[in-house]
Order: sequence, then C-alpha cells, then structure tokens
Amino acid sequence: MIGRLNHVAIAVPDIASASRVYRDMLGATLSEPVEQPEHGVTVVFIELPNTKIELLEPLGENSPIANFLAKAPSGGIHHVCYEVDDILAARDRLKREGARVLGDGEPKTGAHGKPVLFLHPKDFNGTLVELEEA
Repeated sequence: MIGRLNHVAIAVPDIASASRVYRDMLGATLSEPVEQPEHGVTVVFIELPNTKIELLEPLGENSPIANFLAKAPSGGIHHVCYEVDDILAARDRLKREGARVLGDGEPKTGAHGKPVLFLHPKDFNGTLVELEEA
C-alpha cells in the first residue's frame, strides 16, 4: 500500500533561521516559504535527490506545530509522509485495521496540492504519519 517516502517534516521555531542552516551549512536547495492556513503552518521544502525535508513553522496561535514546539522548543522531527496511490482506499483499509485517522477523516489539500491525511502516532510506534496521494 505505501509507496515512496515523500518527505520528513521538521518543526522549527524560526523558519528563516532553519532555512539558512540548510542552505548555508549544508548547501541545500530550498523552496520559498508558503503559508498553509488550512494546516496552521508555513512550510519550506528542501529538495534532496531521493526525497524532501519539510520545515514547518507555526502559523497562528492554533497551529498544531505551536503545541509541538511548546514541548520541544528547539524543534524536531514532526512527521513522516508516505505516498499512496489512492488515499481513500488507503484510509478505508487502515481504518478497518484499527488505525485512527486524525481530524474528520476526510483528506485535505496538502502543501503539494494533493490530498493528505494524518494517522495517529500511537498507532505507528510513536510517529505521526502523513499519507499523500501520489
């Protein structure tokens, strides 16, 4: 069911500072920051030959990233994103297997303009999982 690793997301308190670290210290190619109000974040993607790193900064007081950073003020890995061919079929299969889909269970449009869902970390060894339709 799962396809390739699409990205690893890292929550950061200051996206401009984190972007400089990746660009200046590691020589990475970065996207411009993009606000994602539906998800409460601003994102920057770091392009790698085999996947991406997504930097996440809180956007507004109700951002889920703000809660994460309250517990880990310097930031850290927030989630991993896997591609699936059919997000609705994947959701339905996972729910039948007992996995919990966060939110209302309906896909939202993610940073790449494709449908995404998040799965409860307690069902995946403590890791928040995002599924993105390929």
